[in-house]
Amino acid sequence: MTGKEVLGMEVSEKKVSGKKFLGKTVYSGSTMGKVMVLRNHQEPIRRTKVEDAEQEIGRVHGALEDAKQQLAELYEKAVKEVGESSAAIFEVHQMMLEDDDYLDAIFQVIRTEMVNAEYAVAVTGDNFAGMFAAMDDEYMQARAADVKDISSRLIRILSGQGGADFAAMEPSIIVADDLSPSETVQMDKKKILAFVTVHGSTNSHTAILARMMNIPALIGVPLNLDEIQTGMTAIVDGAAGEVIFEPTESQCSEAEEKIRMEQEKLRLLQGLKGKKNETKDGRTIHIYANIGSVSDVGYVLENDAGGIGLFRSEFLYLGRDDFPTEEEQFQAYKQVVQTMGQKKVIIRTLDIGADKQADYFELGKEDNPALGYRAIRICLKQPEIFKTQLRALLRAAAYGNLSIMYPMIISVEEVKQIYAIVEEVEQELKRDEIPYRVPEQGVMIETPAAVMISDELAELVDFFSIGTNDLTQYTLAIDRQNQRLEDFYNPHHKAILRMIKMVVENAHKCGKWAGICGELGADTALTEEFVNMGVDELSVAPPMVLKVREKVRAM
Repeated sequence: MTGKEVLGMEVSEKKVSGKKFLGKTVYSGSTMGKVMVLRNHQEPIRRTKVEDAEQEIGRVHGALEDAKQQLAELYEKAVKEVGESSAAIFEVHQMMLEDDDYLDAIFQVIRTEMVNAEYAVAVTGDNFAGMFAAMDDEYMQARAADVKDISSRLIRILSGQGGADFAAMEPSIIVADDLSPSETVQMDKKKILAFVTVHGSTNSHTAILARMMNIPALIGVPLNLDEIQTGMTAIVDGAAGEVIFEPTESQCSEAEEKIRMEQEKLRLLQGLKGKKNETKDGRTIHIYANIGSVSDVGYVLENDAGGIGLFRSEFLYLGRDDFPTEEEQFQAYKQVVQTMGQKKVIIRTLDIGADKQADYFELGKEDNPALGYRAIRICLKQPEIFKTQLRALLRAAAYGNLSIMYPMIISVEEVKQIYAIVEEVEQELKRDEIPYRVPEQGVMIETPAAVMISDELAELVDFFSIGTNDLTQYTLAIDRQNQRLEDFYNPHHKAILRMIKMVVENAHKCGKWAGICGELGADTALTEEFVNMGVDELSVAPPMVLKVREKVRAM
């Protein structure tokens, strides 16, 4: 290190020493440790005139094949480490590399300007990322990072540059302008203490990973990365939404005490494994887990959930070019129920549409997709898709404690239509002499319509599961994906709580059980109120199982 670099580091440390920087909490918790700063080390892209445009386009095609191979390897690594639902981003990146608009734009720059492939990819990547970043939708804004990621990958391949080396990584607080999925998946997850980024989104892969791994994460922290050096000490307080670089002795002491208390609480929570979800006066409530793929079952068992209250089957349909076959679905469902033993596994039939799109469904563009052609509406309009899934579910039900749950119900007639299709499937399986079982069947209560007729629905179904995310959205007439409406989105609204109470009471009048599988189920500020309402089951993210159990047992 030169004297100039030492001086620069000293100046940087003085600027940030002991100072608190605030950001948006993605996942809470506290940690203290050394910082690892990730910067974009890619060399500046030079614009070079070329004589043969087609030769440059050929180079792009070669780089595309190499990039797809790299992404396939990253996908396999991510599946093992964070599960299929979190790994799906790399399949999305592979599809983005095949996007005609993106590729045509690259080729157009090469042909019209007669420039090198690296420059054409850089310009196109910047243009597309800017287009996504300018959109109002938060999910689409997050795709800007994906475009940058795939463009950077192509440029590295074209220019022969290597990627970041995480092999020698020490336990670190990762600090970056933003983090691409490619970077996060290559890291040793056991050595990540926290994430702190200047930019990013709550829909980003980094955010998903932080929640799954139970580590603190902050986004939107206004840092000048030139003032932050690898090797600095930092404190990250996820609950307060703050990070402190080069903390003072008193700040370190305070952080150490907070971390010690959190670790002690975690140790006590671990002591709740195997304990009953029972209040002090003997009221029992089931606490299950929500998951999105077969590989997530490990998190259910690790956190001692009583079962799976929501298996999102649509993840079998996303990130692919065609419908999953009956056999593919059967093997996935069978693996889940067998792994869970006799514990209940509630599988929701496909909930494609709205913010979950698959091109091969050919749903078309809708002005109001959340109010559009989605979930059970697709199943009833295209029964051949529905019957394939039902055949797989009934077959898998023969191997464990499986229940089926139908989403987006608004009428008694829909339930009767569903039962008629289930009867057809049963007769087909019987005729073909294929082992099956017709399991417990319930519906999700996600619309005000379903709430108001829940007394009639309760006479037909075996259980209710209240999807509070959509119920809040539809009741308050607020698009929950719209970031500008966050201040108006209130899941604690009296109307929502009264609806939940009405649904539970109508279920119990007919001798049926009712649970909650939306985000509200994990809100420990409402746990006591839910138990007092008579809610029978709460299904939450796996890391929240023991926290909710603690709340129940303290009542």
